[in-house]
Amino acid sequence: MSQPKAPPKVKLIASIFALDEEYITGAIQDLSDLFGPIDWISELIPFNRTKYYEREMGWPLIRRFISFEMLVDPGDIADIKLKTNRLETKYSIDNKRCVNIDPGYVALERLVLATGKNYTHRIYLKDGIYADLTLIFQKGSFSPLPWTYPDYKEEKIIQWFNKVREKYKDQLRGIMCQGA
Repeated sequence: MSQPKAPPKVKLIASIFALDEEYITGAIQDLSDLFGPIDWISELIPFNRTKYYEREMGWPLIRRFISFEMLVDPGDIADIKLKTNRLETKYSIDNKRCVNIDPGYVALERLVLATGKNYTHRIYLKDGIYADLTLIFQKGSFSPLPWTYPDYKEEKIIQWFNKVREKYKDQLRGIMCQGA
């Protein structure tokens, strides 16, 4: 019989997209207030792989990815998603979001996103939130799965998350050295 044990802490990340960079900047500040210092911010990139959000948010949309310095318990991702949903509401006008925030985490083996949308490959966590296994780490790099969003399959994005994973590995080494 396997004995349950606490998983290692993971690296919290988020995708933030909006019509205007000011909304992204404001959301990043609010996220930092909630979850601590940010240790990486991607360049600004077009969010143009889908027009799913056009009616609600407008077009064209832009995006940044971020990661946080502080590591978190992976079991907290549902609560984190609920907090980011409240931030999205803060940035809403006439019940339409002006910013979309998708939190997730990088572990050594995977990148997981939190979502309120159910689908066949998503695992229910709690309070209407699901875990979406988005990328897996194999053969020295993150790799997409058949259901991975097209933008997360892009080589540039995968390379960014490989770098975030390296930073995370360094953090884990630091924790292990402190505990030794």
